[in-house]
Amino acid sequence: MKLKKMLAAMAVVASMGASVNVGAEERSYILATASTGGTYYPVGVALATLSKVKLGPKYQFSLSAISSAGSGENVKLLNENEAQFAILQGLYGAWAWQGSGPYKGVKQDDIRAVSMLWQNVEHFIVRSDLAETGTVADLSKLDGKKFSIGKKNSGTENSGRHIMSELSISPDNFHLAFMGYGASANALQNGTIEGMNTPAGVPVGAVTQAFAAMGDDLKILSFTDEQIKQVNSTYNLWTAYEIPANTYPGLDKPITTVAQPNFLAVRDDVSDDDVYQLTKAIYENLPFLQGIHKATKAMAIEKAIAGLPVPLHPGAVRYYEEVGIDIPAELKTQ
Repeated sequence: MKLKKMLAAMAVVASMGASVNVGAEERSYILATASTGGTYYPVGVALATLSKVKLGPKYQFSLSAISSAGSGENVKLLNENEAQFAILQGLYGAWAWQGSGPYKGVKQDDIRAVSMLWQNVEHFIVRSDLAETGTVADLSKLDGKKFSIGKKNSGTENSGRHIMSELSISPDNFHLAFMGYGASANALQNGTIEGMNTPAGVPVGAVTQAFAAMGDDLKILSFTDEQIKQVNSTYNLWTAYEIPANTYPGLDKPITTVAQPNFLAVRDDVSDDDVYQLTKAIYENLPFLQGIHKATKAMAIEKAIAGLPVPLHPGAVRYYEEVGIDIPAELKTQ
């Protein structure tokens, strides 16, 4: 309820900001996010609100955040110009730019990066009676059992499949359900699934909901050093991430999982000036974003280009160079 009220309040503020100087040429871009139960959507709404309040009155430029199936659909929306901005998992950026994974042989040349945002933290969650070791190796015990792997063609589904395949676990041996985070949490509580995959910035609303209802009956699976090494066999994107104790109801000990970067992507044909103004607005108003979702508290100008899997948009390069950031050659396009 708090999130719904917050998003509603931000929508009102955004509409007020967008109503100024309507006589000038307005440029409103679509920002694709993911399902409403994760982190992409509220952060996307915060970015959209920031653009309308800070850039709308003066520059007549704004974003409108939409819910989507996540990174997989977002790459498609960018490619077809149905969205001009999107939040993507690092893995999807690497796949799209290299023409690998689900985009094998079809390199997505029109995608550029604006900024690293926050880490996408893996939450592989199962019923406690299935967590014999407490690590992701326990996923092998889900053969024949119902598991929610995320919406079809979402970043959740395909990154989950990639991680499990690197660990020699086949999710196709499960009875898969394709649901968003909120629906997955409800299904766990109702006993219709045995586990779920909910990667997002910490804390994840749907995970909080599930643990509040089920407590010790659930387990977030951890990763050993060797398992992290296995996950990075093909793409060196994941790092160890410790979910602190008490992050979720009943979580009395820290959990070591893995995280990959999330980043803000943009089409290469969006104007340099619009991308420059948005990048500048983000980093001159970080407290605004950080007041909306804890995941963005990790954002800092010093980390803005860390781990980006695709080159920067020239508008973003312009801002970063103005503030003294050294841009490596591989993140610049000719």
